[in-house]
Amino acid sequence: MTEQNAWYRESIQQIDLEAKNLAEQRQQQLTKPTGALGELEQLAIQLASLQGTVHPQIQKPWITIFAGDHGVVEENISAYPQAVTRQMLQNFASGGAAISVIAKHHQAQLQVIDCGTVGDPYYYVGVERHCIRAGTANFAQHVAMTEQECFAALALGKASADLAKSEQVDIFIAGEMGIGNTCSASAIACLLLNEDAAQLTGVGTGINNQQLLHKIAVINQAIELHQSSVENDALKILAAVGGLEIAAMTGAYLRCAQIGLPIVVDGFISSVAALCAVRIQPSCRDWMLFGHQSAEYGHVRILKELNAQPILKMNLRLGEGSGAGAALSMLQLACVLHNQMATFAEAAVTGDKVAH
Repeated sequence: MTEQNAWYRESIQQIDLEAKNLAEQRQQQLTKPTGALGELEQLAIQLASLQGTVHPQIQKPWITIFAGDHGVVEENISAYPQAVTRQMLQNFASGGAAISVIAKHHQAQLQVIDCGTVGDPYYYVGVERHCIRAGTANFAQHVAMTEQECFAALALGKASADLAKSEQVDIFIAGEMGIGNTCSASAIACLLLNEDAAQLTGVGTGINNQQLLHKIAVINQAIELHQSSVENDALKILAAVGGLEIAAMTGAYLRCAQIGLPIVVDGFISSVAALCAVRIQPSCRDWMLFGHQSAEYGHVRILKELNAQPILKMNLRLGEGSGAGAALSMLQLACVLHNQMATFAEAAVTGDKVAH
């Protein structure tokens, strides 16, 4: 499954190793024992390599929420009705959602994109409507979307990343909304990793144990239906069991890496999209920071597959980019410490260790 002249196959930008080395040297000179600030040091060094400067900063974050509905809700796998997807779109745009509050707090640009929800045409101020199709098909019975619909969703992500880059932002966060999308993400993960649904399926919106067993059975049914045709190909897997918003996030991650825009990946669903992007172009992994380890079952496995060190571990499982947004504070702190702490020379502090 390859689109002719596919943009997502274009080369990934290389990280700036000189800036990384200079940032490492600066960390050695700051008035603290080597390594004493732990992961805060590593975050500053990584951001230096991605931003191409010894003095990285996060002053202008960008957050895009991609939304889409899922036909698999026909299988009764969610605690919430499908109408909630549309309702939350309005909540994002009007400032009432968690990610809206986080975006305002960080003075981040918040873009809300409807990739394909179910319902009559509508107009919400602040929501961009790009209805590729009115939700995916039920992937327990059919492929979720056609190849061309999948490519169209990838392109929505690309356009968002390109727009963010044109606004000269520091860092990009993709969030998602779509009733049924943890089920879709679990199915994608099972096919990518060739693992059983029980290992990668959680409660999502808060279903009970009996409903969880049913959800696992639905995903296993989908795996059996699609496994022979997807051939471990990430794009085929996205089309077979993915969501429009998950494909859009995948496209955004790929494009960010192509244009040199650092990414903060959110929770389970976003990390599955990140894994799809890495399977399509392995070197895009260099451009990813991981906001948190969520409480959603299976996220630890995805993070391990991506060799990812999450910034926070706070038992979040809201999605919509909220964990990545929460991690912005730690990333900003890492930059401020790196840039504003005195060196031993500046502080006239003896940096040499005493021999005993």
